[in-house]
Amino acid sequence: MLTQILETNGCMIARGNLDLKQSCTHFFFCMQKGGRNVAHQIDESKPKYLSQTRFMSGRRIIKTSVTEITDENVVDVLRKALATHDLNRSEIDYLWKYYRGDQPIRNRVKDVRPEICNKITENRANEIVSFKVGYLCGEPIQYVSRNGGEEIVKQINTLNEYMFAEDKAAQDQELVEWQMICGTAFRLVLPDEPGEEDEAPFELYTLDPRDTFVVYSNEIGNKPLMAVKYSKDDNEIFHYSIYTENHYYLVDGDILVESKPHALDMIPIIEYPGNNARLGSFEIVLPLLDAINNVESNRMDGMEQLVQAFIKFINCDITKEEYEEFLQLGAIKVKSVDGQAADVGVVTTELNQTQSQTLKDDYYNAMLTICGMPNRNGGSSTSDTGSAVLLRDGWSDAEARAKDSENVFKRAEKKMLKLVLRICRDLGGLTLKLSDIDMKFTRRNYEAIQSKSQVLISMLQEPKIHPQLAFQHSGMFSDAESAYNMSMKYYEEQQEKAAELAKKTAPDDSGDDDNDPDNNDI
Repeated sequence: MLTQILETNGCMIARGNLDLKQSCTHFFFCMQKGGRNVAHQIDESKPKYLSQTRFMSGRRIIKTSVTEITDENVVDVLRKALATHDLNRSEIDYLWKYYRGDQPIRNRVKDVRPEICNKITENRANEIVSFKVGYLCGEPIQYVSRNGGEEIVKQINTLNEYMFAEDKAAQDQELVEWQMICGTAFRLVLPDEPGEEDEAPFELYTLDPRDTFVVYSNEIGNKPLMAVKYSKDDNEIFHYSIYTENHYYLVDGDILVESKPHALDMIPIIEYPGNNARLGSFEIVLPLLDAINNVESNRMDGMEQLVQAFIKFINCDITKEEYEEFLQLGAIKVKSVDGQAADVGVVTTELNQTQSQTLKDDYYNAMLTICGMPNRNGGSSTSDTGSAVLLRDGWSDAEARAKDSENVFKRAEKKMLKLVLRICRDLGGLTLKLSDIDMKFTRRNYEAIQSKSQVLISMLQEPKIHPQLAFQHSGMFSDAESAYNMSMKYYEEQQEKAAELAKKTAPDDSGDDDNDPDNNDI
């Protein structure tokens, strides 16, 4: 058993000198004194050109040429990795603030009539992220059986109960939210400590990518070599908790202060990249988003400048006191100059609101197309139906993008499941293998359910097709295995009820039939 191994070796998970749970608490809240920072200075100052669009192209993958992390090289690898991570952190922090509404338009400055300077933030970045998160994992991600064995299905149901106990659905949403904001996310998996067991033998945490990163090998396959989570104490000293497949290191500043083995045989921090480029969902349309904010701000400026237009006096002799009286009363008697006709008017600068709206709509539609989002307001045509509507309004593209995100998510989720299954095998009694499990994402079905039901009926009526295959390939059910088992159980129950009813309603042949002429009394 894993617990016994750890107790014998004095390792991290059980009752050793430093258990894994305690080390996690340590790297979240460690506030030890002393030490210097490993060439790590977080730049929290504001950029010089706040009102300009910032152009980015995804997060950098941190790599190292070493083949193994040891006590001798861990600090050096950390120092070199931080140089790249600090660049990523700056961009992640910018995208996070942008998502929350802290956008360049808030630092807008006008040279002409600076007193009228609206700063309208039409937060479309939040709209993009919210839609992506809701569409991808609005419903909980379920684990289902790939083989269909009764015992496997039972254990997978237990695994789903474990995940429910750890509130994984909410954590998945938080994880995907980070993915959509900054292009990457991180999850920590820890076993329960002895004496603190709950409904699940493990615990899940979603980590902040601004202070978490993974270092990969330069070798073929880019195997992860170590994961880092750090914090900063009140004395501005950084504390780095570093995990490899079988070791935990604690670095304070640039001093290695702790080195302990652990028995997970995996790095407990798993990176969930949103895509291969680690691009955030709105990162590629930042210029369009800033342009929309500028258009809206200029439109409001135009309306206020029209209302607050300058007053012009033509051939008028007017004093300052008379002008102030004019502003108060709204009317004044003015004197002409040199016998020329006096006139009072206004200097107007009116923005064409129709053209501005057209420009904004063009920017918005371009944003939807690039981000793979549907036009939820629908198109102008009312004659399209069925799949034509899906194509016209962009729902098909949204579904295709969601499936791409699924595939990338599943790759990281398998690494997490491998670690979870190891913990459950030793502490939870499960014997599941990774090959037994498949992941199902449930989304709103925008395709005609009637056509899918017709496909299912046609396949069920074909004697050469197994009913289980019909359930799997009709596309009606997110968990075809459970739907098939439930349907078969229901079918058998209905058959039993029908047989009992037929037995009760069958004629009783044991008695005499008074209508039978052969049974007349003599």
